Amino acid sequence: MAVVAARQRRSPAFRRRTPVRRHRPRLTIISRSVLALVFGFIFAGALWIAPTSPAFAQGFTYNPLPPRPKPPRVANDGQMLVQAVEVDYDYNNSRVSAVGNVQMFYNGTSVEADKVIYDQKTKRLHAEGNIRMTDADGKITYANIMDLSDDYRDGFVDSLRVDTADQTRMAATRADRTSGNYTVFENGVYTACAPCKDDPKKPPLWQVKGARIIHDQTEKMLYFENAQLEFFGVPMAYLPYFSAPDPTVKRKTGFLMPGFSSASGYGYGVETPFYWAIAPDYDATFNPRFTTKQGVLFQGEFRQRLMNGSYQIRAYGIDQLDPGAFAGQPGDRQFRGGIDTKGQFALNDKWVWGWDGVLLTDYNFFSDYRLAQYRDPLGSFLSLPTEAISQLYLTGVGNRSFFDVRTIYYLSYSGNQAQVPVIHPVLDYSNVINRNILGGEFSYKTNLTSLSRETGVFDPITTLANTASLCTTASADPLARLPSQCLLRGMPGTYTRVTGEAQWRRSFTDSAGEIWTPFASIRADAIAASISNQPGVSNFLPVGDTQELRVMPTVGLEYRYPFINVQPWGTTTVEPIAQIIVRPNEPYAGQIPNEDAQSLVFDASNLFSVDKFSGYDRVEGGGRANVGVQATTQFDRGGAVNVLFGQSYQLFGLNSFAVADMTNTGLNSGLETTRSDYVARVNYSPNRTYTFSMRTRLDEATLNVNRFEAEGRANFDRWSINMMYGNYAQQPEIGYLTRREGLLGGGSVKLAANWVVSGSARWDLEANKINQYIVGAGYVDDCFVLAANYVTSYSYSVGTTPPVLSHAFMLQIGLRTLANTATSASPTAGMQ
Repeated sequence: MAVVAARQRRSPAFRRRTPVRRHRPRLTIISRSVLALVFGFIFAGALWIAPTSPAFAQGFTYNPLPPRPKPPRVANDGQMLVQAVEVDYDYNNSRVSAVGNVQMFYNGTSVEADKVIYDQKTKRLHAEGNIRMTDADGKITYANIMDLSDDYRDGFVDSLRVDTADQTRMAATRADRTSGNYTVFENGVYTACAPCKDDPKKPPLWQVKGARIIHDQTEKMLYFENAQLEFFGVPMAYLPYFSAPDPTVKRKTGFLMPGFSSASGYGYGVETPFYWAIAPDYDATFNPRFTTKQGVLFQGEFRQRLMNGSYQIRAYGIDQLDPGAFAGQPGDRQFRGGIDTKGQFALNDKWVWGWDGVLLTDYNFFSDYRLAQYRDPLGSFLSLPTEAISQLYLTGVGNRSFFDVRTIYYLSYSGNQAQVPVIHPVLDYSNVINRNILGGEFSYKTNLTSLSRETGVFDPITTLANTASLCTTASADPLARLPSQCLLRGMPGTYTRVTGEAQWRRSFTDSAGEIWTPFASIRADAIAASISNQPGVSNFLPVGDTQELRVMPTVGLEYRYPFINVQPWGTTTVEPIAQIIVRPNEPYAGQIPNEDAQSLVFDASNLFSVDKFSGYDRVEGGGRANVGVQATTQFDRGGAVNVLFGQSYQLFGLNSFAVADMTNTGLNSGLETTRSDYVARVNYSPNRTYTFSMRTRLDEATLNVNRFEAEGRANFDRWSINMMYGNYAQQPEIGYLTRREGLLGGGSVKLAANWVVSGSARWDLEANKINQYIVGAGYVDDCFVLAANYVTSYSYSVGTTPPVLSHAFMLQIGLRTLANTATSASPTAGMQ
C-alpha cells in the first residue's frame, strides 16, 4: 500500500533499548483489543443535552445551521489501520509507538494525534498533542492528552472539546472515566450556539457551566453540579443541581419546563409538567396547574404509538375553591372537568381511520381555563372556535379517487346545544375513470348527508328594534319569525339526502386553433326530511315528513379561441370564452332544507362553474350562458399579468338564484337577475418581490361597485408588507343591511440579522374604528428564540354601546436542545 515518504528517525524514548525494530512510515493493522477504548471514548465524549419534551410551542423556530457532512461509511472488518511518520515496536516492553501525524481508522472513525503509544502489558493507550477524533456520525472530539484502558473502563482526557453533528458543543478541563460507567467532566461547559466567526474565543449567546458534569452510562443521564446559565458570558441564573438525559435518549422521565398563564376567573397559574416515559411505545404527562383563586387544576395526558397508528387521551379536573367567580355562568359549580381524545390508524397505504372526542362538565370549561382545545391556530384566545368536534371517520385516497365517511357531534361553546346539528353520517366519494370513455374523461361522485337538530336556528335580517326577539323560538308573537324578518339557518328535525352524479367531458381543437369542449352530466338526489312544527318553521319549509326525488340532467358546450401575440418584450394570449348550459328547472326550489349550500360568493373564480352553489342541498337549474374574455401576458424579463372579465346570462327557465329558500341563498348575489353583475379580476406579479391582485363585481345596470377587493404584497430582504382593502355593498336579503368597508394591513421589519419586529391592524372604515391590532418582536438564531406578541381586539355593538376590549400577551423563550417554553396572559376584557 502506497504511503507518503518521510525521513526515518529514531525515537529518543527507545534509542537505548534493544531489540527495537523501526519502520518507515506505513499503514499498520492493530488487533481489535484497541477498539473498545475508541468507541467508549466517543460515547462519553460526545455529550449534549436532549430535551425530554417532544413538542415545541407554536411560534418562532430556530434558524437551522447547515448539517456537517458525515464521513463515508467503511466496511466493518474488525481491523484498525494506523498511519504515521514513524511506527516503532519495543518488543522488550511490549509497546507500540506511532509518532508524527498519527492517523488511526476504524469503521468510519478516525483519530489524529501527534503521538500515540499503546502498552500491551497494561493494555492502555496514551495519545498526546492535537488530538482530533471523528466518529461515523460526524461528532468531532478534540483533546491535548488522552490516556485510556483498552476496554475503556478507566481513563482520563485533558482539555476536552466536543463538536456534534447537530451543532452542539461541550468542553471540559478534564474528563475521568471509572468502572466502565461513570464519566466526570471537570469545569464542564455546554452550548448549542455556534462560535463567533470573527472571534471564536468570544462567549456564545448562552452556555451552561458546571463545576462537575457526571454522565451515568447505565441510567443514560447527565447530572450538573453548581451549574450557572450565562448569556454573553454574564451569569443570569444559578442552579445548585439539575439533570438531563444523555444524547442517546429521545424520551426520558422527568420534569419539563414550567408554564405561566393568567385569567380573570382563576387568577395567576403556574404549571409544572412531569413527563413519564413508561415504555418505548407509550408515555404520560401529568401537568397540574396551581392557581391563585381556584386551587389546583389537574391535567393528565396518555399517549401510545402502535404499529399502524397512535392515540392520546387527555383528562382535566378541578375542585374549585371559589365557584362564585363564575357567578351566573355555567362554571358556577364546584367540580369542573373534561376528557378529550384523538387517534388515527392506517389500515394500509391508502386507508386510515380515526377519531376525535370531547366530553365536558360544562361548555365554558375550556374557555374559562384557557385550555388547548379552545385556542385559535395562533395560540391566543381572541379568534375562538365556536364548538368542539367529536367524530369518527374513515378516509381512503387513491390515484384518482377519494373516499371519506364520518359521523360528527358538535359541542357548542355558546350553550346553544339544541341548535347544533348532529351528523350521522356524512359520506363523500369521487372517482375519475383511468381510461377514456367516448374519447373523453368520465368521473362520478356521491354524497350522503344525514343530520338531526332539536331546535330551529333563526337569524334576524332587519333593523327593527324588536326583530331579535321576534326571531327567537321563545317568542309568542303571532307575527314572529317571518321570512321578511328572519332567516332559518338550521331546520329542526331530521334530514337525509343521498346524491349521485356522473360527468363526462371531452376537448377538441380544430384546424383554426379553436377549442371545443362538450360536457354532460346527470345528478339525482333522494331526500327524506321530518321537520318539526316549531313556531315559525312553516313560514320557510313544509313541516312534517317529506320524501322527494330530484333529478338534474345537464348538457353543455364550452368554447375557447386563444390568440397569441409574440413581441420582443413578451408574449400575450387573449382568449374569448363562452359556455352554454342546457338543463331543466331546479326541482323543489326553495322547498327543501338547505344546510350545506348557504354560502355563495359570485366572482371571477366561479364564473365558468357549471353549478355555482357551494353544496349539494341546492342545484342550479335553467338554461345559462357564461361569457368572458381572459388575457395573459408573460414578460421576457420576468413577471406576468392576468385579466378576466365576464358576465352570466339566464337564457330560459327558472333562475335558481332568484328563488328564496330558508336562508335566501342566491338573493343579492349578483346572479338573481336575467343578466348577472359583471365580474372581473386582475393579477399582476412584476417580479418575485411584488404581487398585486384585484377582484370586483359591478352592478349590471348602474356599474356601481357591489363587491371590491384589492390586495398587495411586497417582500424584500429585510422587510415585508401586505395590505388588503375590501368594499362590500349591503345585502339586506341575507342580513347585511349596510355597506361594509375595511382595511387589513401588516408588515415585518428585520432590524438586524436576528431581530424582527412585526405588526398588523384591521380598520373598519365604515365605523372609522380599529377592530384589532397586533404588535410583536422576536429574536431568533441557530440556538435561541425570544418572541413576544401583544394582541388587542375590539368588539363593537350597534348604537352607542362602548366596544368590548380584549387583550392577550404571548411570550416564547427557547434554548435549543435545553428548554423551550411559552406563556400567555389574557386579562379581563373591559369597556373602552
